[in-house]
Amino acid sequence: MDKTDKFNKWFNGFILIGMAVVTVLVLAFKLHDAQEGRALLIIAAFGSLAGVLANVLSANGRILTFLFGLIDVTIYGAMCLAGAKYGNAALHLLYFLPMQIVGFVQWKARGADGKEQVRARRLNGRQWLLFGGIFLAGLVAAYFILCALDKQDAAGVVRWLVLTDALSMMCNLLGQYLLSTAYMEQWLFWIGVNIASVVMWVLTLRQSPDSSYALVYVVKYSFYLLNSLNGLRIWLDLSRSGK
Repeated sequence: MDKTDKFNKWFNGFILIGMAVVTVLVLAFKLHDAQEGRALLIIAAFGSLAGVLANVLSANGRILTFLFGLIDVTIYGAMCLAGAKYGNAALHLLYFLPMQIVGFVQWKARGADGKEQVRARRLNGRQWLLFGGIFLAGLVAAYFILCALDKQDAAGVVRWLVLTDALSMMCNLLGQYLLSTAYMEQWLFWIGVNIASVVMWVLTLRQSPDSSYALVYVVKYSFYLLNSLNGLRIWLDLSRSGK
């Protein structure tokens, strides 16, 4: 085992164990306070752990990411639907869910199986312009739509919580597409998702210091950010031989 493989093994273990500990602690805390709906809490925790495993597997170019991703987005989408969060439910069940199947098929065609990593590829100049244009146009549109839907009064010209929400949404949409089609540049969008999410939940925590769940999400997306930086490192290498 060379130094890179050894580092990757320990790093993956750190991400998986760290997020598992956080999830179990949060679950124990919520179960202690919950009077009902304990089964849903356990299912949600299981989905979160599947999501963490999917993230680590995707960083390593392993096709099983889509199996655990399927579990994660199905459970999360169902939870959003049950909680009347229809926007997030639609995003996960109508977009992220079918994209897990698309990703499995695409990665299989690019040589990924239970043992082999996917043959990653990179965007060309024309594709960069296309996706860059889609991202900027979508970001502006999402920002103004979310501003119109957000009824809270805001000070200043830019509504930072809304902006980070719009940024996270657009990075999620393009990141998932590029993940499912095996492009290295997905990791730039996942890094954007995780930075925006950390900032968003830090701002939420500053506004509502008693929001313990906000601290949990700061920790969660900090772990995800570390994983996405490692994913970028791995996929830069994978994409050098991709066609």
